[in-house]
Amino acid sequence: MGRVSYDFSGQAVLVTGASRGIGFAVAKGFAEAGATVAILSSGTAIEEAAERLRPHGDVTALRADITDRAQVAAALGKLDRIDVLVNNAGLERITPIADPDDRVEDTFARIIDINVNGTFLVTRHALPKMARGGRIILTGSIWSRTAVPEFSAYVASKHANLGFMRSIAHELGPRGIRVNAVCPGWVKTEAAMLSLKKMAEATSRPECDLLAEITGAQVLDGLLEPDDMIPLYLFLASDAARDITGQACMLDRGEVMA
Repeated sequence: MGRVSYDFSGQAVLVTGASRGIGFAVAKGFAEAGATVAILSSGTAIEEAAERLRPHGDVTALRADITDRAQVAAALGKLDRIDVLVNNAGLERITPIADPDDRVEDTFARIIDINVNGTFLVTRHALPKMARGGRIILTGSIWSRTAVPEFSAYVASKHANLGFMRSIAHELGPRGIRVNAVCPGWVKTEAAMLSLKKMAEATSRPECDLLAEITGAQVLDGLLEPDDMIPLYLFLASDAARDITGQACMLDRGEVMA
């Protein structure tokens, strides 16, 4: 079955955390739909990602640490306007509360800084470039709705993302700007596979057994791929979703029904 086709010609889209994984796939989807796409990340890999995306459309690379106000302002200052903002940048690491290593505190703080404060900063600096009809989409998680042990920072940050999304949906609604979130389940990304590895190490269980347990908790079998994310992001950014705002849309093959 083919996908629904969307046309974003003449629209400017910014996707953060787009050097790989879900962000890269979503940027590709918007580029293929005709949008002018800017991708933003803190690492040098963002330039390589832009090169790989350019065969799909008009793509520009921006480099910034989204927790740094000056870097965010400088990067977004290069854009004339933003019609669609996809706040996808995030960090996922294990943070066991009883870990005696003090480095877990630094990891916790960094996750919150990127996933919560960074999302706020990018959104705040994007708004002056966003006219009536703008759309903001956050990447949440199934862990925005539930929780697992030893990922307290990531889970807390993803719960915070939904609260932020709902609050600014109220705030920006009168300006005609819609705000929603996509909450993916387990997707075959580098970050997710690293988490799977850490979970296996922490429980002394084979990764394949954990993966079978994860996919077994889904109503629909199989692990999602990054490209499977594209249609929902495009839908939420399209005119077909003009009456949808303040919503957290699960995309998890039925793992969490809420």
